[in-house]
Amino acid sequence: MNERWKYQIKSGGIWGVFMSLFNVLFELREKPFAEQINHSNFYIRSSSFILIGIFVLGYYNWKAKVRNEKKQ
Repeated sequence: MNERWKYQIKSGGIWGVFMSLFNVLFELREKPFAEQINHSNFYIRSSSFILIGIFVLGYYNWKAKVRNEKKQ
């Protein structure tokens, strides 16, 4: 696996996991934690956050990193 994909998975994956947990915390007033985890909607949202983080956010972060390295 090349350096770009490692960077994208690391930066975008962390964002996706953070957003999933953040949404769970916001919904704790309405539903308990165990109920949220057992619902299929949680897994669909979590996987979409992680994939969007890796492919979109990770890509833009990689491009910014390459641009900053070229300037130096």
